[in-house]
Amino acid sequence: MTKRFAVILGSALTVAACSSTPLPPAPISAPQAAAPVRPTVAAAPAAPVQAVPVANKQSPFQTFEQADVLLANESIFFDYNKSLIKPDADSLISQHAKLLDSYPEDVVTVQGNCDERGSSEYNLALGQRRADAVKEKLVLLGVPAARIDTVSFGKEKPRLTCHEEKCWKENRRDDFVDTWK
Repeated sequence: MTKRFAVILGSALTVAACSSTPLPPAPISAPQAAAPVRPTVAAAPAAPVQAVPVANKQSPFQTFEQADVLLANESIFFDYNKSLIKPDADSLISQHAKLLDSYPEDVVTVQGNCDERGSSEYNLALGQRRADAVKEKLVLLGVPAARIDTVSFGKEKPRLTCHEEKCWKENRRDDFVDTWK
């Protein structure tokens, strides 16, 4: 029995020794003299990090496709029964001229579109006049005419199909389709 008592007592002491008891508070020391405060000086701004040129691992076609994506959903819009290019379209036409200038393998097709009002024949002719007007502007900006195709879809390719002005306005447009040859 004494052995048993000794084992139980040893276990109890081990458990008591391992239990977490709060430590007594640290003795309070004499206050130290405060360190002198140094005035802070604003650091000079760091020089901008310059990128190290990395060899372009893309083909000219891949670079062209990335540039073309930025212009892909842009259209030139026209007033009802008009083929006159509005001044707000000049920047888009200039961007396409720069794209064509930068990538000599690029050929663009200008697609003329109309709203649903009017006969099919009239809208095909109006769509062609709209596409030709944009082609003339591109040629004036230095793009060779041989690299610009035009086609009219008339009213056959609407962007929106409702029968009110908000849809007709979206359908009176020229679209650019760039093709790598």
